[in-house]
Amino acid sequence: MTTKYQQDGNVIEYTAGSAVSSGDVIAINDMVGVALADIAASATGSVRITGVFATIAKVAGTAWNQGDAVDWDASASAFGKGITTAAGDVTTAGIAFEAAASGDTTAVVMLTPGAGTGI
Repeated sequence: MTTKYQQDGNVIEYTAGSAVSSGDVIAINDMVGVALADIAASATGSVRITGVFATIAKVAGTAWNQGDAVDWDASASAFGKGITTAAGDVTTAGIAFEAAASGDTTAVVMLTPGAGTGI
């Protein structure tokens, strides 16, 4: 194997600006990830940037279908579809792994690293 290989790229080490709880979604420039454990402010911890996550916060008021691109809405700390973008948002941060109804407040999302655009 080449000596240039570093890792599979599913988990990155992230230095938290403020305390993060396990399971929190974290926007990191043009991508989002999910904290695998609590991370204290100014400490470094593991954040998974690939995979499918259940019971992730969803913006209520819009429905989505399986396979729809979804965005990270920083002000709502939730995924949404067709959000009005603002600072801290990440567009095309994930794909709806399952359909979600308008009134749902959580959803199943597959993260799409490298596909997002931070605002």
